[in-house]
Amino acid sequence: MLRDILSGEDKAIAAILEVISAADPDILLLTDFDHDAGLAALNAFADLLAKRGTAYPFRFALPSNAGLPTGFDMDGNGALGEARDAMGYGDFRGNGGMALLSRVPIDTGGVADFTDLLWRDLPGTQLPKLNGRPFPSEDALAIQRLASAGFWIVPVLPEGGGALALLASAATTPAFDGPEDRNGLRNRDEIRFWSLYLDGVFGPPPQSFVVAAKLNADPEDGDGDHNVIRALLTDSRLQDPRPASSGGELAADPDHRGDPSLDTAAWPGSPQGNLRVGYVLPSSDWVVTDAGVWWPTDGSLGPDGQAGGRQRLVWVDLLPASARP
Repeated sequence: MLRDILSGEDKAIAAILEVISAADPDILLLTDFDHDAGLAALNAFADLLAKRGTAYPFRFALPSNAGLPTGFDMDGNGALGEARDAMGYGDFRGNGGMALLSRVPIDTGGVADFTDLLWRDLPGTQLPKLNGRPFPSEDALAIQRLASAGFWIVPVLPEGGGALALLASAATTPAFDGPEDRNGLRNRDEIRFWSLYLDGVFGPPPQSFVVAAKLNADPEDGDGDHNVIRALLTDSRLQDPRPASSGGELAADPDHRGDPSLDTAAWPGSPQGNLRVGYVLPSSDWVVTDAGVWWPTDGSLGPDGQAGGRQRLVWVDLLPASARP
């Protein structure tokens, strides 16, 4: 990734830079962003944004489960060392992690990281089985972490006082597995983690927060457990601003049940079509003034709408509770 950023010739990176500069968010979570120990790729990417006038002085990332070798045949196909055998899908260590860019100071000393939480240690979990036996094996499940990338609670310090915690994650897709439903069950539990976290299962949760996550689950369409994502979206401790776009509406899949304007990702020509999989969910104390999905209709995303990748930028504008009429 660093090579592609520095080359200045990667069309996807150029498109992403253009979208971010146009949307101009104060705090930005990047997913599927390769992690390196010195944050060289993140700093190079942020420096390109700064040259466009979109400066982010505060940059943060932690090691990811994506691409982390396990030494086990995690997908049960008889081969070792493949992308699906990593702790989270990835061709190499750090491939497809998360990163945070912010104009607001980040309280790095107050960060809580649950990236190493074992899947089996999540209350109420259902681990995959095949023909009544643990899949792929008891030993493999004993070391399997829940997070595909990570679970971060990152405090930021907005101007004027008061702490805000960003609850960040990027879940696995609930597809591309077999009858054991390994990915589907893991996706379900990666979403459930946040509900359990807000319940206080892992310690006192923050009072003021924003869940910023690629949860890879649509409440109406596609694969996965629709009920578990619906439960999070209707949790009284947070609010769903329902970010929408005219681009998503115009690209509607005729066989889908959900509102197409709420879709945040596109897989044109594939069975899943367009889905709502990216979320920004503020706690109930915030005042939502606006929200949307960056899905233009002017052709700036390329002829197939994929110039910057499948995912669309989801944004929400917030004011503190003190601004409430």
